[in-house]
Amino acid sequence: MAPAPAPPTAPAPALPGEAELAPARAAFVAETAARFGLDPQWIAAGLANARLRESVVNAMARPAEAKPWHQYRPIFLTEARIRAGRAFLATHRETLARVEAQYGVPAEVIVAILGVETNYGANKGSYPVLDALYTLAFAYPRSGDSARIEYEQRRQAFFRDELAQLFALAREAGLDPAALRGSYAGAMGWGQFMPSSYRQYAVDGDGDGRRDLFDDLDDVFASVANYFVHKGGWQRGGPVMLRAQRAPAAPDFNADSLEPVHTVAELAARGYRVDAALPPDTRATVIRLDGADGPEYWMVFGNFQAITRYNTSRLYASAVWQLAREIADSPAAEAVAAGQGGA
Repeated sequence: MAPAPAPPTAPAPALPGEAELAPARAAFVAETAARFGLDPQWIAAGLANARLRESVVNAMARPAEAKPWHQYRPIFLTEARIRAGRAFLATHRETLARVEAQYGVPAEVIVAILGVETNYGANKGSYPVLDALYTLAFAYPRSGDSARIEYEQRRQAFFRDELAQLFALAREAGLDPAALRGSYAGAMGWGQFMPSSYRQYAVDGDGDGRRDLFDDLDDVFASVANYFVHKGGWQRGGPVMLRAQRAPAAPDFNADSLEPVHTVAELAARGYRVDAALPPDTRATVIRLDGADGPEYWMVFGNFQAITRYNTSRLYASAVWQLAREIADSPAAEAVAAGQGGA
């Protein structure tokens, strides 16, 4: 669930040689050992198994979130994925209902996350997690754009921290870092948790004393819901996103931030309304998506922002929510009243 990167504006340079990385790698070992109380020799031995992978750099340079909405949506809103999601929900309805009751996150939203992330566990990733994080920690792709230098430095620092978190997680959970497989960004398991999120938000859903996001669906469901509540601030029963009608004379609206800083009444005064009986002081904002037939305007709320804590892309959050509505076999999202069906 690493935040979606923007694509570089120029080809990435060649990967550095291992000898070139030796000083930075040694510093990483010392810092990680001191930070987490780990044996530096164990960390160094683990890094000796890591390899820089050009395929990771190339994948990072071509995120699906760089596509316009009318190309992004069909990737996830397919009939096959909707049918599989409904079947998955039916199969695990009792467990999901228990998690929904505890956390307030609708079962269909949990299922949609798994549908978007791993196609309901069918594709949990084939990249060695250690290699993916090692590559992005020490050879994050550079675009050559001076305006992106600070952003790219932050991203590399993020992945270097996740590499350190991987060693901490491996020691805590008894995992072999070299054996783990996941996404090109180093996300793991059914719900594609980054190592820091695994450590902080994974929970033991069935009381067996373990937090297993690879093979234990009780833990997976509870952990996704726990992440939404404690990282995302999910509000039980709150609205997520609703199709907005734009008045002919209304100025174009596409919020820079997804923070719900406006009230529904304020947005109505600006010419944006939804077909739902919402209290006028409900907090929201409006986003524009590039639909196949032109701009689509959507009013989004705090729970939409909660989904973006899983992945920062508004396209991702839109796909998750719309897939969730289809999985729940509900009317189209734009026709759903706020709060209906527990979301």
